[in-house]
Amino acid sequence: MRPGSILADAVSRRFRVHARETRTLKELLVARGRTGGHDVWALRDVSLEIRPGEAVGLVGRNGSGKSTLLRVLAGIIKPTAGRVEVGGRIGSLLELGAGFHPDFSGRENVFLNGSIQGLRRAEISERFDEIVAFAELEHAIDRPLRTYSSGMAMRLGFAIAAFLRADVLLLDEVFAVGDENFQRKCFGVIAEFKNGGGTILFVSHDARAVERLCERSLLLCDGEKVYDGPTHEAIVRYRRLLADDLDPAERGGGLREWGSGEAEIVGARLLGAAGEEREQFLAGEPIAVAVSIEAHEQLPAPALHLQIRDTTGLLVAEDTLDTASVGWPAAPGRFDVRLDVERPPLAFGRLHVRLGLVSADGRTLHQLDDALGFLVYPDGDERGLVRLGGTWSSDAKRWSR
Repeated sequence: MRPGSILADAVSRRFRVHARETRTLKELLVARGRTGGHDVWALRDVSLEIRPGEAVGLVGRNGSGKSTLLRVLAGIIKPTAGRVEVGGRIGSLLELGAGFHPDFSGRENVFLNGSIQGLRRAEISERFDEIVAFAELEHAIDRPLRTYSSGMAMRLGFAIAAFLRADVLLLDEVFAVGDENFQRKCFGVIAEFKNGGGTILFVSHDARAVERLCERSLLLCDGEKVYDGPTHEAIVRYRRLLADDLDPAERGGGLREWGSGEAEIVGARLLGAAGEEREQFLAGEPIAVAVSIEAHEQLPAPALHLQIRDTTGLLVAEDTLDTASVGWPAAPGRFDVRLDVERPPLAFGRLHVRLGLVSADGRTLHQLDDALGFLVYPDGDERGLVRLGGTWSSDAKRWSR
């Protein structure tokens, strides 16, 4: 088989799940007859073929079988039925940091983990400085791993796996690693691997990352392949699967946009007092949010939800617009609305705007978790996220003699 080729032919994977795990002989005897398990099919007859040099996305809801398929292709688990072939060396970025020993130094773990990944000691030594520099751990490489933060350990794991000379990269939510700057570095390394002719199979809930990296994507649903084709169409179908869920669990894995798509938020801007686009404001300055909605078919007036949250996800403020009250059109087309806040109580902080368009029957038409971002600077000595805005007074008569 050519290096970089991937073939899965009617692959199925079954797990035996028990309602209650028995830990002791006594528990086993007491629970005898009540410990029967049941079969869970994580994959059912999934077939795919990927040519050398292709970058293919793998999308679907939690529990759809994405990670199981990657582990089958990586050889970590065997399929219950079907056939799998992968040509050349496989680089797996599935569980960053797996194989690390907490009492070994970062340096020792690089050689240990590199050996597990299939590198010879000479190869690891040749790339050691590059791995450490990429992980930004020059200051800590000789400290025990137990003194590392979880982010430091994940950066080191990614650096080792990313610099493995592989023909195939299997990636599972790797852009959840580290801060935004490190995520950009990760994407740069993966894009360089792709441009060099490497084959990539990429799992992520971040639709923008999948569309940037992959021209083709597969959509899995309940362990079955339901679509294989252009990435944009796969993402559209995936978002429709989430349309009935106002707060999907996939948010924790990087999901930032979803919806059934009958109407979409096609534009959003933050404006200053003179109508100019802004990303930075002084505390107390007027702020306007301009939103453009595109209705692709005739539908009852939806509700537009707006939330302002800080970088930790804390809800700072929210508002809801019934678009019928501002003249939602009966026909398909573009519809522009604007929210003006003359004296916002925001005092200081980096904030994000979430926008959601919800149909009259409660379906999510379109949700944008990171629609806008902006920064508020204090205009005085205030501290904290919001301005209190109160007035002090005293009861002077109580103190008169």
